Amino acid sequence: MIEAELKARVRAPEEVLRRLDQRSEGRVEVYQDTYYDTVDGALDARDEELRVRTVHGPDDTRTLLTYKGARVDEESGSKPEHETRVQDAEAVHATLRGLGYVPAIAFEKRCRNYTFQSRGRQMLATLVRVPELDGTFLELETQVEEKDVAAALHDIRAVLAELGIGPDDLTSELYTASVKAHRLNATA
Repeated sequence: MIEAELKARVRAPEEVLRRLDQRSEGRVEVYQDTYYDTVDGALDARDEELRVRTVHGPDDTRTLLTYKGARVDEESGSKPEHETRVQDAEAVHATLRGLGYVPAIAFEKRCRNYTFQSRGRQMLATLVRVPELDGTFLELETQVEEKDVAAALHDIRAVLAELGIGPDDLTSELYTASVKAHRLNATA
């Protein structure tokens, strides 16, 4: 499956939050993300991602192992995604290190997630704050077959417009790259 997704910088977070709250109940969660790569950066060079995410929610903590393939849509950055829940986060980290992967970057995302139906699709909207970065982001995604990516992105743009997000708000900025740049600037 492809994660058809668009991301935007949010200019009016309170208004977007109000509009999302009208669609469904938000779940506050904190993500601890660790991205892995080979020592020589081969995954990044191929536009692939290997991530261990531990999600701390109000009622539970869960860990997910995610592999994302190269982009199938350059403008949006939509990628094939394969994700599974794992029982033991430390065992997964140890397994990846044992296979020769190294942590490329780790950071925290503070999220409020909304799941709802729109335009015949199950959608996930996530309001995101990364403590190391300025601003609030909104990610809106749905899972589709590769042949349906363009139609799904059209629907996502329409929902973003309903939430007060315009085309000028969209960004292809990656959290991983932004956090790396922030850390480099902080040490310079």
